[in-house]
Amino acid sequence: MLDMTNVAWDLRDLYQSIDDPKLDETLDKSLARAKRFSQTYRGKIDSDELTAATLFEAIKEFEEMTQEMAKPAAYASLVFAADTSNPAHGALFQHIQERGTEIALELMFFDLELMAARPEIINNIVQDNALIKYRHFIHAARLFREHRLSEPEERILEEKANTGGRAFERLFDEMVSAIEFKMTINGEEKTLTEPEVLALIRDPNRETRKAAAASLSEGLKANGRLLTFIFNTLVYDKAVNDRLRRYEYPEQCRNKSNELDAETVETVISTCVKNYPMVARYYNIKREILGLDKLAHYDRYAPLFESKKEVPFDEAKETVLTSFGRFSRDMADVAQKFFDNNWIDAEPRKGKQGGAFCSYITADLHPYVLLSYLNRQDDIMTLGHELGHAVHGYVARPQGFLNAHSALPVAELASTFGEMLVFESIVSKADLEDKLALYGEKIEANFATIFRQAAMYRFEQELHRARREMGELTTDEINDMWQRNIQDMFVDSVEMGDEHKVWWMYVSHFIGSPFYVYAYSFGELLVLALYSMYRQQGASFVPKFMALLEAGGSCSPEELLARVGINIKSPEFWQGGMKVMDQLISDFEKLYAQWKESDRTEKRPRSI
Repeated sequence: MLDMTNVAWDLRDLYQSIDDPKLDETLDKSLARAKRFSQTYRGKIDSDELTAATLFEAIKEFEEMTQEMAKPAAYASLVFAADTSNPAHGALFQHIQERGTEIALELMFFDLELMAARPEIINNIVQDNALIKYRHFIHAARLFREHRLSEPEERILEEKANTGGRAFERLFDEMVSAIEFKMTINGEEKTLTEPEVLALIRDPNRETRKAAAASLSEGLKANGRLLTFIFNTLVYDKAVNDRLRRYEYPEQCRNKSNELDAETVETVISTCVKNYPMVARYYNIKREILGLDKLAHYDRYAPLFESKKEVPFDEAKETVLTSFGRFSRDMADVAQKFFDNNWIDAEPRKGKQGGAFCSYITADLHPYVLLSYLNRQDDIMTLGHELGHAVHGYVARPQGFLNAHSALPVAELASTFGEMLVFESIVSKADLEDKLALYGEKIEANFATIFRQAAMYRFEQELHRARREMGELTTDEINDMWQRNIQDMFVDSVEMGDEHKVWWMYVSHFIGSPFYVYAYSFGELLVLALYSMYRQQGASFVPKFMALLEAGGSCSPEELLARVGINIKSPEFWQGGMKVMDQLISDFEKLYAQWKESDRTEKRPRSI
C-alpha cells in the first residue's frame, strides 16, 4: 500500500475541531433567529393577506437560516464518516442532531403553511417577478401538500426521530463499519474492514476472491440477527410514516421528492429489466475469457488479466484533471481546487465509512469528497465520479442553498459523465489487452449502476410490500427476495451462490434512503444518452452541459432535460441509452475477437 496519510480532508472551513465552541454558538444563534422568524411570519404565509413581497422576504430569511444551521450538522456528519469508531464523533453527531431538531421545530410552521396556502392565493403570487428565484422551491414544497400532518403531529414525529429511525440508521453505520472480516492471505490471518474485503473480491486470484466473498458473508451472518432487526424496524417505520401521511404505495414519497411520476420511474426500470439479457451476453464472453466452466458470484468483478500495477494517488489525480480538461477547462479548474485545498479524504483507515460520496455542504462554501483510495485502476474511476459530483455542487452554488441541490435522478449527471471522460482518457493510452480489460471494467461498472440498481429497486419494492403484508420478516425470507431479484439480472450467466444471499445486509441506501437506488439507473442511462450527444455535437455541447450543472435544483428534472431536447417520459429515449450500452458490449466483442486472433506469443495470465 502506498502512503496515503496526507490525503485527508481539512474541515476547518467549517469548524476547527469537534471541541470548537463555534459549533454550539452557531446553533444558539440559529435557534434565536428561528424563534424571531416564527414570531414574525407565523400565520402570515397561509393567509388571504399574503403578498409576493412578504413571501419573498420570508423565503430569503428562511434560506439564510437553514444554510447556517446546516453547517454544524454537515461537520458532524463528515467527522463521523471519517472515523465512526471514535465515540466522541458519535456523541457529537447525536448532539448536533438533537439540537438541530430543536431548531427545526421552531421552523416547522413555515413548510406547513407554505403547503397549506390556498392555491387561488399562492398560484397568483408566485407569478410575481420578485419570486422567480424561489418559484421552483415553492412548487416542490407544495408537492407534499396532501401528505402534511398538523403541526403538533409533525413536532412529535420530529422529536421522536432521534430515538427512532435516525438512531437505527446510526446503529447500522457504526455496526457495519465495526465488523471485522477475517481471512487468510498468503498464510497469514488478516482482519479487514468492509472496503478492504470488498476490494479483494476484485482480486485476480480466484481463490482470493472466493475467500474474500466467504469472509464478507461470514462477517454479515455473524451480525445477521441484529441487521435483520434493523431492516425490519426501519421498513416498518417507513410503513407507519407512509400510512400517517396518506401515501398510497411505498415509493410514492421518493417519487415526489424526485419530482417524477410513477409511470416515468416504471418506464426506466422496465427498460432495464427488459434488457437483462444484455448482462448475460457479456458475462458469457467473460466466462470464456477466464476459461471457466461457470461463473460464481465472486467472479463478477474479476479482472480479465492479472495486473500487479498500483496506481499512485498523484497519477490518478493527473488522469482525472487531464480528462476533465479535455472536455472543459472550467470543469478541470474547479476539480483542481479540491486537491489544492484538501477537500478530499482518500486515506483508507479502520473505522472509516465504506463506499464513496460527495457532500455538497452549503452554497456559500464548497463540497467535500470521501473515498478509500486503494491504488487500483478502478479507484481512478471512483475519484472521477466523486469529483464530477464536486464540480456539479460547486458550479451550482450561485443558485443558493434552497436551489443548489439537484433532484436525485439528475444528481448523477456530472459524476457519471466524469467517469466516461476518465474512461476514454485511460483507454486512449492502452494497448489491445489493456483496452479489452478496461472495456470489461467499464461495462461491469455500468451494469452495477444500471441493471444492479434496477434489480435492487425491485428487491426494495418486494421487501416493503412483504413487510406490510406479512409482518416482521425472517432473515431467510429477505435472503430469498434478494437472491431472486439479483439472479434475474444475470439470467443464467452467473450462479449466485448461497453466500451471496446475505449481501443485502451491508447496502446503506436501503437503510437511510429507501428507493434511492433507481436514481442511479435513471442517471446512468441519461448520461449515456448525453455522452452520445457530446460525441455527435463536439465542442458545441460543452456549454449546454455546463448550463445543466449550473442550474442545480432550480427546476424539475423534466424541465431541466427538456432544455436539451430530452423527453423523460419517452420509452424510446431510455432505450436509446441502452443502445449506447449495447455498443459498448459490441466494441468489447470486437476487441476480444482481435485479441483471440492476435499472433502474440506471450499473453498475460488470465485471472483465475
